[in-house]
Amino acid sequence: MNFSTLTILLPVIISFGVCVVLCPLLIPFLRKLKFGQYIREEGPQSHQKKSGTPTMGGIVIVLSIAITSVLYINKYPDLVPVLFATVGFGIIGFMDDYIKVVMKRSMGLRAWQKLVGQILVTAVLCYYLLNYTDVGTAMLIPFSGGKYIEVSFLFIPIFFIAFLGTVNGSNFTDGLDGLESSVTLLIATFFTVVAIAMQSGISPITGAAAGSLLAFLLYNVYPAKVFMGDTGSLALGGFVVMSAYMLRMPLFILIVALIYLVEVLSVMLQVSYFKMTGGKRIFKMAPIHHHFELMGWSETRVVAVFSIVTTILCLIALMGIS
Repeated sequence: MNFSTLTILLPVIISFGVCVVLCPLLIPFLRKLKFGQYIREEGPQSHQKKSGTPTMGGIVIVLSIAITSVLYINKYPDLVPVLFATVGFGIIGFMDDYIKVVMKRSMGLRAWQKLVGQILVTAVLCYYLLNYTDVGTAMLIPFSGGKYIEVSFLFIPIFFIAFLGTVNGSNFTDGLDGLESSVTLLIATFFTVVAIAMQSGISPITGAAAGSLLAFLLYNVYPAKVFMGDTGSLALGGFVVMSAYMLRMPLFILIVALIYLVEVLSVMLQVSYFKMTGGKRIFKMAPIHHHFELMGWSETRVVAVFSIVTTILCLIALMGIS
């Protein structure tokens, strides 16, 4: 595949344009329907003022990525599983948001319902990857000089752990204005650079994800005019994992998406420690971005620091490819 400058930039530009056009149309519509964000009372008190801010903005992110990808799908069939992962997890997130916002059930989908949905989508993706692509079961080892490890029969359990962990880590990261958008924009840019270097057919969708997030940040940066909701955060988590697998780089998720991992681990540690000690806490609040807020950091500072960390991690990952 030959990637000209136009080929590289066009998906970014198209997706950016679609998102920029749709956001001003969707935000007033969501506000009119009173699709406002519910803010938990146990969360930081500074967040209570955000109650009622339109949510489910992730619809625009998913649409921007999907519309752009459809234009390339015949020429680049490798982007099909990435698109399916993005839309599939986005649908689960949409159902969760719909129950929270429209049906006024604050917790959305029950935990087991969300988990079953995620397992089903992951199972379909695993089957497709093993039977309809030539990706195989080998994974590129970071900082190995381009060596791969064959995981064989461990591929399926690792696949499920990677998906469920990353998708939910992405979901937990979406807690501050622009945090999830900024972190995932950097990860999408990393995968776009790698896809182009490897001449992979997924570069149009990774570029589309970067373009849509660039545009969405115009409305999602502090103070946010719209939140992406679970529709966006789950969709983006699915996008990240499937992109990594199509490039045979799932081990690199531990580097570039370390923020996701830290976010989900902070919740697991907090809940486990709370139960074991009868009410004691490791962090002031979990996920960990709230811990820093309660330490006195502003939202913008947390977002900036997490984005800088992700930028450094993406640069480290680039060095670890060969």
